[in-house]
Amino acid sequence: MKIVVIDDDRLAAMSLKTILESTGQITVAAIGGSGAEAVPLYAAHRPDVMLMDIRMEGMSGIDAGKEILRTYPDARILYLTTFSDDEYIISALNMGAKGYILKQDFEVIAPALEAVMRGQTVFGDQIIGKLPELMRAKEQFDFRAHGITEKEREIMEQVAAGHSNREIAGQLYLSEGTVRNYISTLLDKLGLRDRTQLAVFYYTKVRASEGQS
Repeated sequence: MKIVVIDDDRLAAMSLKTILESTGQITVAAIGGSGAEAVPLYAAHRPDVMLMDIRMEGMSGIDAGKEILRTYPDARILYLTTFSDDEYIISALNMGAKGYILKQDFEVIAPALEAVMRGQTVFGDQIIGKLPELMRAKEQFDFRAHGITEKEREIMEQVAAGHSNREIAGQLYLSEGTVRNYISTLLDKLGLRDRTQLAVFYYTKVRASEGQS
């Protein structure tokens, strides 16, 4: 797996490079120190995943991520930060990031990168715990109004839980192709772009509204 690391703390970036490359499965193709550097580094290296800090001088990681996704909509961006600020979490989710984990959870960084490569969305335990309250909806979500079946609801829940198509297929006794078709149909019905947005939709519209009922 080839990644690019963006962090304005050079020592932290170099430490990440050492830790991640010691796994033997990850290559750090480049290191950048700002959001402004992130955009050309992504274009130059086209990494499998970009591991990026959020709060940096000049262009933030959020702004850099938006710029990258405008040109490369399939880019996988995993945010790694010391901040669990609510505003940053919401911004990262809404822009289509593949995950948001805290630097202090260093032991989960390599597994998180691998999960993102498998198509999963990754959020640290502290982040998951905040989502329903942060993005609470006002009314109970009406699945029928969106034409969403019970099976599609199950698929949505599994995607939101961060499970891969293979894992969902195993749990629901379906083929991976059938799972992909269900997800594609859900995206069409809800006007969403990818499974990351589907996971965000579930937490913001479904789980949040159920929490108030």
